[in-house]
Amino acid sequence: MSQVAIIAKLASAPGYRDDLIAALQAGLANAEAEPGTIRYILHEDANDFDVVWFYELYADQASLDAHGGSDAFKTLGKSLAPFLGGRPELTFLKPIGGKGL
Repeated sequence: MSQVAIIAKLASAPGYRDDLIAALQAGLANAEAEPGTIRYILHEDANDFDVVWFYELYADQASLDAHGGSDAFKTLGKSLAPFLGGRPELTFLKPIGGKGL
């Protein structure tokens, strides 16, 4: 299995979580059109109001590279800047099995 997964933690500037979520909608829409993006799911943190999480699953490394290198992703990054409370934290994973794979 050559799939690649990411868990991304994005902290908003205090009080800007809803603005961050609104800005992330463009990323959700863009991921719908990416053939190698299998899952791109945005979550609110249940315990920290100023944090959101992404779970991302890609068919392979090339699909992840295409996502991260796209013009849409670069534009999205710039639109998020006013609402972020720091750099996103990314954890890269290699799926090995389970329901949904």
